[in-house]
Amino acid sequence: MIARTIVALGAAVAMTLSSGAAWAQGGPAPNDMLLATLWAQRSVEFKGNALTVFALARIRLDEALADRNWTAAPAEQKGDYQNLPPAIILDVDETVLDNSRYQAWMLKNNQTFSTKTWNQFCAAQVSTAIPGAVEFTRYADTKGVKIFYITNRAAVTEKDTRENMDKLGFPMGGNVDTFLMQSEKPEWGSAKGARRAVVAKDYRVLINIGDNFGDFDDRYRGSEAERLTAFDSDMAYWGRQWLMIANPAYGSFDTAPFGHDFKKPREEQRKAKWDVLESWVGPGP
Repeated sequence: MIARTIVALGAAVAMTLSSGAAWAQGGPAPNDMLLATLWAQRSVEFKGNALTVFALARIRLDEALADRNWTAAPAEQKGDYQNLPPAIILDVDETVLDNSRYQAWMLKNNQTFSTKTWNQFCAAQVSTAIPGAVEFTRYADTKGVKIFYITNRAAVTEKDTRENMDKLGFPMGGNVDTFLMQSEKPEWGSAKGARRAVVAKDYRVLINIGDNFGDFDDRYRGSEAERLTAFDSDMAYWGRQWLMIANPAYGSFDTAPFGHDFKKPREEQRKAKWDVLESWVGPGP
């Protein structure tokens, strides 16, 4: 998911200095990513959140295996899917792989996302596993469930991504290509519905796990109001077929306030996010 939505960090980073080092006058320059990166990389709270999600995923997986009508791909699952072999779908970045080292590198070096440095980061194969992710995917594998990874990492990073995840112990899929990368085929853009449909054609999708609304619903690029309407219409799936890993660092939530328009100046993007916040009026006189 990272390859598209992390572009928003060009706005979210919003360094107060237009150039120069991230360290200024005896301390680090203000940076919007600091708390989110610290939380994802260092907090026990994040670890506890992720472990909770994957513990629930085990429960939901067992329920799904026992219920032939259960599907986590309501828009893509067609026809007589009840007798198809079981599968689960997971996003990669910030869902099964922790890339906070890339966020920290941007923060400490006054950088924003670029495809060049991101691909170099992928090639370094230093991403670590989100707590609970390896154990859950291995559990699913022992149940005869095929694990598919639908990621917005570019197709050119597939070899590095596979090797990184293989070293961490994730199931690789055997003789089935279980890595569906962005732009691997012409019709595979940042929206994931077309790739979910590929999986749903041959498998009954039991669980979908991600960190961004776009991992579940292609309506993620709408306005805040449109996103909320779409979210509400999906309410029956949250916590059951669909499970969300918390990611405060980047995503479509970050770009919705300024209409996902990356051409807007950073200051305008940041002001749009500032303006949508609902504030307490403050203490009385």
